[in-house]
Amino acid sequence: MLWMAKWPGPWPVYVDVAGGSHFTCADGIDHVDLCLGDTGAMCGHAPPESVKAISEQLARGSTTMLPTADAAIAASLLEERFGVPSWQFSLSATDANRALIRYARQVTGRPKILVIDHCYHGTVDEAYATLDESGQVIERRGNIGAPVPPALTTAVVPFNDIPAMDAALSTREIAAVLIEPALTNIGIVLPDPGWHDAVRDLCDRTGTILIIDETHTLSAGPGGMIARDGLRPDAVVVGKSIGGGIPAGAYGMTAEFATSVRDSLVLEDIDVGGVGGTLAGNALSLAGIRATLSQVLTASAFDSMIDRSTEWTDGVQTLIDEFGAPWQVTQLGARAEYSFRETAPHDGAEAADADDFELQQFLHLHALNRGILITPFHNMALMSPATTSADVARHTAAFRSALQALF
Repeated sequence: MLWMAKWPGPWPVYVDVAGGSHFTCADGIDHVDLCLGDTGAMCGHAPPESVKAISEQLARGSTTMLPTADAAIAASLLEERFGVPSWQFSLSATDANRALIRYARQVTGRPKILVIDHCYHGTVDEAYATLDESGQVIERRGNIGAPVPPALTTAVVPFNDIPAMDAALSTREIAAVLIEPALTNIGIVLPDPGWHDAVRDLCDRTGTILIIDETHTLSAGPGGMIARDGLRPDAVVVGKSIGGGIPAGAYGMTAEFATSVRDSLVLEDIDVGGVGGTLAGNALSLAGIRATLSQVLTASAFDSMIDRSTEWTDGVQTLIDEFGAPWQVTQLGARAEYSFRETAPHDGAEAADADDFELQQFLHLHALNRGILITPFHNMALMSPATTSADVARHTAAFRSALQALF
């Protein structure tokens, strides 16, 4: 992948084998993996329960463009966790977000999508937008081959800014609000108390579809922040981690939203409507989802993952305090991240302004040279069910060494 050139150091790390919370590189060196495929392997590498289900299904056929019994089981498991009853499947959260954006435009008849400044929703064109210094919608830096100026398709507001959200939705141009319940791709930015309730109220008052993308924030618990905090979306997106390592995504809708979608479609044309793909909902992905949700990413597993994340956070914060580093650390369930500012960021712009690419590269390479992998282009660590206190302690020791070199 093009972006892999951004890994720190001149020599890429080639993986030989990965299992649980570790991988061994081609040179035979053991690494603690706190990146975990940037959430794709949040269940740990090669969890036995998922591997067994996936292997058995692979021997019975992987893709037929027809449902298997696992389709209903997976949908039921997702409904239990996220509270919405109608589910469809994709190969990624990106595909799921694209589908819901189309459905929202279809049922509302409105042209635009609203996203949060410095959000991340995969490679969805509408989400590659940000605000300039005057508050106008522009392309994000590095946006490759944008099809149209993003201001034509997208409204952008800062995280935690209810007046800006109110003003944008009051135009009645917005089909859907697409949000992460906490920002995770610009550092972890947590919502203010009452922000989610206010967003829900604004969407209700303006007839706007509320889509919550839990792909990264699933780290908060078995049902992500939706279950933990009692959020009430019209649609939910999950991806990456739910397939046990097999490409998988899913999107769920309330009964009301799903009925509106079904009533708006013509049977003769639904195969050319721009939603779905030949491999979406394939038997292999669904076997992985069923096993991973029912046997790997369980409530007790999340308890352990969150405990390890708390240990990681405490270790980082203790060293920040000891060395007087002007940094802070934020935890979101099984995920935590430190940033180069003294207080937690309130929105994406504050988090972005604190970024220091050269310092970040140093810290990543320093950790990698000590057998620790953290999430690329972030200072983020994610815990799997297999992550141990000893794994966390290895990071804490490496982080101490880095701070000693810097301060």
